[in-house]
Amino acid sequence: MKHYQQQPNAFPSDYLNHLWGEIHACPYFAVNNLNRDFVGTKGFSVVFRRSHILKVAQNFPYFQPYLDLALQPNCNAFYLNPLLLKEGSRVDPHIDRSLRSYCKTIEPPMFVSVLYVRVPEDMQGGELVLKSHKRQLGQIKPQMNTLIYFQGDLTHSVNAVKTPGNRLSLVCEQYSLNDGELQDIPEFTIESRANHLNTKKRT
Repeated sequence: MKHYQQQPNAFPSDYLNHLWGEIHACPYFAVNNLNRDFVGTKGFSVVFRRSHILKVAQNFPYFQPYLDLALQPNCNAFYLNPLLLKEGSRVDPHIDRSLRSYCKTIEPPMFVSVLYVRVPEDMQGGELVLKSHKRQLGQIKPQMNTLIYFQGDLTHSVNAVKTPGNRLSLVCEQYSLNDGELQDIPEFTIESRANHLNTKKRT
């Protein structure tokens, strides 16, 4: 893969509708638990090792088809999060290292996969911008039901959404860790800012 690749028509359309409804109804879905780069966004996060994919599917069965297709066989730890942007939302430039809250020595993921679940009609803004050392490698206009993979060490951002509606993506940081690093990562845990829930639910 050179920087990024796109897979259009990744799933049946009824799966996207199901995914939208289930994520929107999920009790963990709230103001984002991610860092300050994620402006005006909503979501929650699921951290897991490859050994506990079944646990993810038991708790979130609607993620199963995505996991079956998107997860790369050479990765063993994952940070999965639905990401909702509305008018005025944006994501500032950053490199993903979400598992560093568990292990400080972790490098960026090998890959990041993004499925566009819902995109407003005639959306203005909301493009995914990929850069390496300030050199722009791509500006991708989201298309519903397109699955994107990009190199995990790329700086990326999402331009501000300028039109009403919901831009929902399902994002997964995919890491290939050594045994020592992997021991620091929870087998399965949920991160959410939902008021009635703990910030982190570990099982």
